[in-house]
Amino acid sequence: MDASDGRLTADVRGRVGKRDGVLVLKAVDVQYRLVTEESQRETVEKVHGVHLDHCPVAQSIVGCVEISTSIELVERSGEST
Repeated sequence: MDASDGRLTADVRGRVGKRDGVLVLKAVDVQYRLVTEESQRETVEKVHGVHLDHCPVAQSIVGCVEISTSIELVERSGEST
């Protein structure tokens, strides 16, 4: 699946808190947007369902920072799905 040339983008937001007077990262929410064909939906959802298990960043902070993700598919024609 081709995710180059801006087909895959992400909006990432973090939530910070304080621990012992020091700012710390508490949570990260990643909202992916992928431009692809509707016929790829099943594959995209399957990969999205397991990608955190293989993401080096997620594996580095798991247990310390709450991580949530979502994915929006956008058909190549430009219509949101």
